[in-house]
Amino acid sequence: GAGFYHTCALIAGGAMKCWGYNQFGGLGDGSSTTRTAPVAVAGLIGVTAVSPGSLHTCVLTALGDVKCWGYNFFGQTGNGSTSQSAVPANVAWHTVGVASIGVGAYHSCAVTSGGAARCWGANESGQLGDNTTTQRTSAVAVAGLDSGVVAISTGAVHSCALTVGGGVWCWGRNSDGQLGNNSLTNSPIPVAVVGLGSGVAAISAGGYHTCALTTTGAMKCWGLNASGQVGDNSTTTRLTPADVSGLGSGVSAISGGALHTCALTGGAAKCWGYNTWGTVGDNSTTQRLVPTAVSGLGSGVAAISAGVLHTCALVAGGVKCWGYNVYGQLGDNSTTQRLT
Repeated sequence: GAGFYHTCALIAGGAMKCWGYNQFGGLGDGSSTTRTAPVAVAGLIGVTAVSPGSLHTCVLTALGDVKCWGYNFFGQTGNGSTSQSAVPANVAWHTVGVASIGVGAYHSCAVTSGGAARCWGANESGQLGDNTTTQRTSAVAVAGLDSGVVAISTGAVHSCALTVGGGVWCWGRNSDGQLGNNSLTNSPIPVAVVGLGSGVAAISAGGYHTCALTTTGAMKCWGLNASGQVGDNSTTTRLTPADVSGLGSGVSAISGGALHTCALTGGAAKCWGYNTWGTVGDNSTTQRLVPTAVSGLGSGVAAISAGVLHTCALVAGGVKCWGYNVYGQLGDNSTTQRLT
């Protein structure tokens, strides 16, 4: 998982390692020391999913617990306070079984084993979905989503959920159309994404845009598009889902970053959008308005994660990362920017 300026990996056996920026303890190793190479997260076993945010990180364990750590000014680690922890701590309602998690800039969300959506942390734009703009230090119910949710994804200040019927609902900030409901009005409760009432297999909320993967393998994105992150060969903001150029079929995974987007198709990695720091990975710093092949990753990629200004992929030989590296978030024991 690629966060803002740090990265984490789930290791076989359920342990975890993180690297990159660590001033607020987001790496979970009990320190505030930035790391240019992976370090073990303290005391974690049985981890099944990881989601790094801006300055904090959350994981899901095999027991259905959620643990978070790092920056907590807005209550985004969910421990019932705004006290920071540099090691994993239980979310206040950890006794409730959880099926999936999603971490945004300063808020976090989860789906319970019963299909209910819960969120906590910053809420100035309604990104917690509880019909308020009140900050929460422990989990609150997302309005109208008490059942039937199968996945959740969080952007910078918005959130989206995928329902069992393949529909997509979003809430929070909508300054750039990232909620996909053909408006620019913030919503503190979930609103339906236009044209995606069914047939969606996966969702990914980027910084101020959102993407969906359909059950037929097509990809659609909407929201802010100033850097071409929607992938429709334009820089026009989209208030409703637009087809990603050349990805009408064959897509197996998607990931929205801050200002860029990536997808897997046939085991190959493709990225597009903002590229000043090499986040697209095509050995250039040229902004891309359509999906572009990542150099050297034309096959064999198992997973991909787009961060703010860097990207990482899981391949047979391990983990490969590229882009911005001032804080060591590429994990290659350097702070050197990488275009591939």
